[in-house]
Amino acid sequence: MINQQQKNRLIILSLFGMTIIPFLIAWGLSKNSGLLMGSVNKGQLIIPVVATGRDDFVGFDEFSVQNIGELKGHWLIANVIPHGQCAAVCLEAILKTKQLRLMLNKELPRTRRIVMILKGIAPDAAKQYWLKDALLWRLRVTQNKQDDALYTRLLGEENKLDDALMTQLIAQDKPEMAAASDLIRIKPSASLAEKLAGIMKNEVPEGMLFLIDPLGNLMMRYAPGFDPYQVKSDLMHLLKISQIG
Repeated sequence: MINQQQKNRLIILSLFGMTIIPFLIAWGLSKNSGLLMGSVNKGQLIIPVVATGRDDFVGFDEFSVQNIGELKGHWLIANVIPHGQCAAVCLEAILKTKQLRLMLNKELPRTRRIVMILKGIAPDAAKQYWLKDALLWRLRVTQNKQDDALYTRLLGEENKLDDALMTQLIAQDKPEMAAASDLIRIKPSASLAEKLAGIMKNEVPEGMLFLIDPLGNLMMRYAPGFDPYQVKSDLMHLLKISQIG
């Protein structure tokens, strides 16, 4: 018969295994990316995997500084604003990741959305980007030509979301909640900016997307114009394999 001391030892070993095994799996994937080739093929695997540290991610604004802790232990769906503005292809990529995260259903809590801002952005322009991220999805769910045309027009940086349009889009919802974007805005370190350029063998283009694992490894990249359904397929495979985050 197993005595109490042996039972306690088994419990401790079990808890240790439950804690360490997922991290070992994720570490193994980061060191042996080729293991994923058979099941993940919509985007491009970053080989060798590029590591990042917590110091590489700095909050761009007050909201992001307050929520930077949300990044720890999560898979990051990472957009990039490489220049001092976010044109239509850039903004649409950000809006696609909002759609992508919602499509993850029960896996959604394991992820966070970020945008890495490589150069300075004017405060008024930044405010418009985050408002559009929060509200423009509402024009896609109606599935009518008038709203589709307005959506396309508002992707242009020159076309602003004014108070009248915001009121129209928010409808009966509480403005302070409806207009709040969950996108965490990041100013990457100089080292991380160099790593991103190195991955691309050039400057990072507008509309680029990266997936970052919970250990901070840049795992996959997607070219501008990516299909969110294909990214979802890859990410679901990674979530299933890693069991971390």
